[in-house]
Amino acid sequence: METRTLQSVPSILPLYARAAAPMIPGASLLPFLPGRGEEIPEIELELPAVRPDLEKVAAYARVCGFALRDRLPPTYPHVLAFPLHMADGSFPFGAVGLVHVENRIEQRRPVGIEEELTLRVRPTKLKPHTRGQTFSLVTKVLSGRRIAWESTSTMLRRGKPAANGTISSHQPREEGWPAAAEWTLPGDLGRRYAAVSGDRNPIHMHSLTAKPLGFPRAIAHGMWTKARCLAALESRLPDAFGVEVRFRKPILLPARVEFASAAEGEEIDFAVRDAKRGTPHLEGRVASLEAKTKDGRK
Repeated sequence: METRTLQSVPSILPLYARAAAPMIPGASLLPFLPGRGEEIPEIELELPAVRPDLEKVAAYARVCGFALRDRLPPTYPHVLAFPLHMADGSFPFGAVGLVHVENRIEQRRPVGIEEELTLRVRPTKLKPHTRGQTFSLVTKVLSGRRIAWESTSTMLRRGKPAANGTISSHQPREEGWPAAAEWTLPGDLGRRYAAVSGDRNPIHMHSLTAKPLGFPRAIAHGMWTKARCLAALESRLPDAFGVEVRFRKPILLPARVEFASAAEGEEIDFAVRDAKRGTPHLEGRVASLEAKTKDGRK
């Protein structure tokens, strides 16, 4: 696998322009745009000497509901690595139009807000799926030589269903938990989250940009929804934990949603659903990693 070390954070807006351009008929024939191949390249991007910007972290925490602390919100390393998710122009297709279907994070320890970090991102191979094809972006955040945080973001490229396609293995233990909170999500939530995360996918920004991509209105970012859930559980999270979520029906903005959770031992299941119809938007589970850390398996 090729490793490419970047000297600075890639600028996101030009990356989005390049990612969206293949949606224009004939544009994928241009040599500087993605869309000319079929295989995902075997490459890892590395960005060393990354220091979080304290003001940006604070703004992100406010939008997602986290308390301001001396450690990063557990979803913030995803924001730091997001430009690397967009950066490789040798991908066979653009990022715009992909659907984030699952996300898993392992926080092996809290990441200090002033730590110097190294980011590494690599893609996995395409796999058949019942709604097209999937691949994952594997992100690792290192402090010194040790991994402090890692994630796997599974993306769906919609297309012809595969007969041997996979589906999510995540199954909630229970349904119908009583709501612990109700959240009113404003119509500009996508733009507010984009401003603090850099994720300006058109499906989140406005109904005018979401409709050409198949959505009647702008939809909430899946990673905002996951972050908001972890903010609601923040006081119950151990220092070392894994959290996996499956994104179900998109949240059309504006919206009213319910948050519910149920704990069993060191695991917490949680869900977000439509406040009126009960439509499932997200299912997730948090599990402690501390037991694995203590016996040397992590």
